[in-house]
Amino acid sequence: MAHYIFRRLVLTVPVLLGVTFIIFAMVRLIPGDPAQVIAGEQATRETVEAVRKSLGLDQPIAVQYVRFLRDLLRGDMGTSTRSLRPVARELADRFPHTIELTLAAMLVASVVGIGAGIIAATRQNRWPDTLSMLLALGGVSMPVFWLGLMLILLFSVKLGWLPPVGRGSLAQLVLPAVTLGAASAAILARMTRSGLLEVLRQEFMTTARAKGLAEPLVIGKHALKNALIPVVTVMGLQFGTLLSGAVLTETVFAWPGIGRLIVEAILARDYPVVQGAVLLTALTFVFVNLVVDLLYSVLDPRIRYE
Repeated sequence: MAHYIFRRLVLTVPVLLGVTFIIFAMVRLIPGDPAQVIAGEQATRETVEAVRKSLGLDQPIAVQYVRFLRDLLRGDMGTSTRSLRPVARELADRFPHTIELTLAAMLVASVVGIGAGIIAATRQNRWPDTLSMLLALGGVSMPVFWLGLMLILLFSVKLGWLPPVGRGSLAQLVLPAVTLGAASAAILARMTRSGLLEVLRQEFMTTARAKGLAEPLVIGKHALKNALIPVVTVMGLQFGTLLSGAVLTETVFAWPGIGRLIVEAILARDYPVVQGAVLLTALTFVFVNLVVDLLYSVLDPRIRYE
């Protein structure tokens, strides 16, 4: 196991190197001149050039990229051109809020999605199955920003049950978590249903029932555990999707996380913050997928890591 983990960590190096290159290139394709934004619209040409030189933007792209990698290896993500604070400090202030929202959305998606999938599989071709799959189709089809606005309109404006924006209380977490987790819940429901239906047709399930085990025990102890491996894989991928989807959700609900920080940084042409935020998100996604791979051996003892 230790050898496998070490090998996976080594393989993340070229992945992250490729991510840094893509991030660096994409950020420079954002329209606008960050030096002009920092200097102001009324700044003279000489002032703009001085700002560009101080930021190192007057250097060739290859030189800028090498310097970016060198600073990154030293743990220096640069300084925000908007707030003049270290990027690492900006990310440290915002990232826990995004993780909080992502975990809450993952909890909503797991409970609702897996629960709906179990109901649909155990009542195949009956109305609970049809209703679950219709709701799953609706969850996949609805854009995140539209669903968020509709939930605000219903539960905040019309009913007054939940606050529409901000962070600080459990009530303020409900709407963003449901909005962000809806699409993932729909995907998990469909995956759980298909996986469980396949397992329920296996011979060992007939044996378990022949032993006189109660149906809930047959489903929970034998069927579900074997059906969860593909579901766990999808959950790992969905975690990364939720991290990226937080950009829209945090903007709609004024949630002070990484997603909203990225939007603010893009509007301000704050290259270092955008690079650092996207790189941190990619690193988190790689780590989560490693954890998912290790969970396979817990769900299925037959799996061994050589």
